[in-house]
Amino acid sequence: MQELIKELKLHMIEALNLEGMTPEDIDDNAPLFGDGLGLDSIDVLELIVVLEKNYGIKLSSPQEGKKVFSSVAALAQFVSTARTK
Repeated sequence: MQELIKELKLHMIEALNLEGMTPEDIDDNAPLFGDGLGLDSIDVLELIVVLEKNYGIKLSSPQEGKKVFSSVAALAQFVSTARTK
């Protein structure tokens, strides 16, 4: 799981142009929005593209998205579970 978390962080840094950040700068359990990483709705769209392009995963509903994008750890859990289906 740690390897997947690091991989997701690298995709996030690249897709969201988080210049100067490294995977180690992003807390696995910190919120991705608000006080955490400070992402916004445009960033979510970018992350959805990352999931579809790199993992072949599509979100089924906006409610699912809120849970999935709550933290990097939650995102990694979602990807891991979706890969095994």
